[in-house]
Amino acid sequence: MAGKIREEDVTSVRERARIDEIVRETVTLKAAGGGSYKGLCPFHEERSPSFHVTPSKGLYHCFSCSEGGDVITFVRKIDALSFTEAVEKLAAKYGIVLRYEEGGGSSPGQQGQRARLIEAHKIAGAFYKSQLLSPEAQHARTFLTERGFDQASWDLFGVGYSPSGWDGLRNELRGKGFSEEEMITAGLAVAGQRGAYDRFRDRVMWPIRDSSGDTIGFGARKLTEADQGPKYLNTPETPIYRKSQVLYGIDLARRDMAKQQQAVVVEGYTDVMACHLAGITTAVATCGTAFGADHVKMLRRILMDDDTKHAEVVFTFDGDAAGRKAALKAFGEDQKFVASTFVAIEPHGLDPCDLRLKQGDDAVKSLIANKIPLFEFVMRSTVADFDLDTAEGRVAAMRAVAPVLAGIKDSALRPEYIRTVAGWLGMDDATIRNEMNSAGKKTAPQQTRAQSTASSQAAHVEREALKCVLQTPHLVGSWFESLEESVFTVPAASAVYAACVAAGNPLEFDSAQVWIAKVLDQAPNDEIKSHVRAMAIEPLPNDVPDERYVQAVLARILEMDAGRRVAEIKAALNRAEDGTDEIDQARLLGDLLSLESYRRDMRNFAIGDV
Repeated sequence: MAGKIREEDVTSVRERARIDEIVRETVTLKAAGGGSYKGLCPFHEERSPSFHVTPSKGLYHCFSCSEGGDVITFVRKIDALSFTEAVEKLAAKYGIVLRYEEGGGSSPGQQGQRARLIEAHKIAGAFYKSQLLSPEAQHARTFLTERGFDQASWDLFGVGYSPSGWDGLRNELRGKGFSEEEMITAGLAVAGQRGAYDRFRDRVMWPIRDSSGDTIGFGARKLTEADQGPKYLNTPETPIYRKSQVLYGIDLARRDMAKQQQAVVVEGYTDVMACHLAGITTAVATCGTAFGADHVKMLRRILMDDDTKHAEVVFTFDGDAAGRKAALKAFGEDQKFVASTFVAIEPHGLDPCDLRLKQGDDAVKSLIANKIPLFEFVMRSTVADFDLDTAEGRVAAMRAVAPVLAGIKDSALRPEYIRTVAGWLGMDDATIRNEMNSAGKKTAPQQTRAQSTASSQAAHVEREALKCVLQTPHLVGSWFESLEESVFTVPAASAVYAACVAAGNPLEFDSAQVWIAKVLDQAPNDEIKSHVRAMAIEPLPNDVPDERYVQAVLARILEMDAGRRVAEIKAALNRAEDGTDEIDQARLLGDLLSLESYRRDMRNFAIGDV
């Protein structure tokens, strides 16, 4: 059984694995000020970015769903890994040698399952790639060259060949220390009566990689009619491969997607290759499944698909009935995008691979450039199902297309398409608009407005003070010792302050990151830890807060606390009955005068009048 990773090695992983680099493999980030970055949260659906990453503190936090943690936590949640597996994945990426409490290093038996499966796929990819150059693979090379792909493109996409034998890869993996059970779990082998045998045989092989570049599966295309299997055979569902959450080519396309604010969704491996070689470097494809909700989430995170962007998603489909059906299904997912969605269909039914082969790279570029809005295509396709030469057909077409019109997100475009549809059907705009409005009321989901309660001034100042304490421990000075639990009126703020007190004197810590980690250790539960992380990375007004600002905020919270106590004393004096002990009244008046003076001092310091 694997031993525990030494704590100092875990610390080394946390320090050397840059959280912004790791998060960028999943989420497109943009600067948010104060050395922080923001993007669309990968843990829940949102239209505006509330997910923040602060490299200097090694933390991420979503201000909407409250998910947060360090780089190890992020990898664990994104890839569904155990703690050990996440540490091992990061260690491998950053070249960190891990040591275990039981034994001197990471033996094969001590590696987590994901690490083992990734390593098996890495070996398989190298094996298939080498086999593509073997004499046996001549027909595979011919298949590729006839489609316009030379050896340079094979290397770029890692294309390979699986030999026709039953045990080529099995023996390769066995020689590298992998068990047959691991090969079967990885989807690289199949269990037989006489042991495991290779799943893929006599096929062109495409490695399917995740956004970080790790190979997690393969797509295989048969080469001969003697092969009784399907034309395309993909890796089955495994602990590391979920076809509904994978896009082929995402490792090569994601950077240009974010840069160009465009994603092109094609239908096959060769189409992705053809697009990239033609200069459409934002192309990806689904792997043996229809484009669905999980794919939408992936693209939205990369495109940072929010209300402030003008990103576009372009679907390419064959021009036949199957292609039209796919486009109509994609339209159902369109409503989950903020980005504009388009469809590009070659009029003669050529896919990007065939189009490039017959007409060259410029034809592929032209195909994408001549895209049309997806909802326009859907409207044309919907109307085409009806006989517009009859009154009954025109009315039925109007009723069928009305929900599509109601679904157009751009309110400025909707009237234009109402007029267009009215022209197609020979009806007036008002009739189409009334039907659209009726359809919208029937089909639109109930919209619920987020209930937001404005924070009180006290809550805002308390939060800002704790942000200063957490993010700038070297600037709080003796002011921290002046704070008391009674200063904080919001329960969450009070709990965070208590964790800070339990962590010790902030001035004794070398860095904010170490200080925050200590405070997190003292937080009593996940809810308070979430508040700590949020306050630790929420930007302060100045990118580089100075001592004056920090101390002014602390002076302001002390002033507010003094003000509450002044009010309490005044209330006590007002309640005093005739005959109250004059000594008690004098004491209350003395306290009142002292507090009033203290409050004025704090106010003057806070506003700079000192």
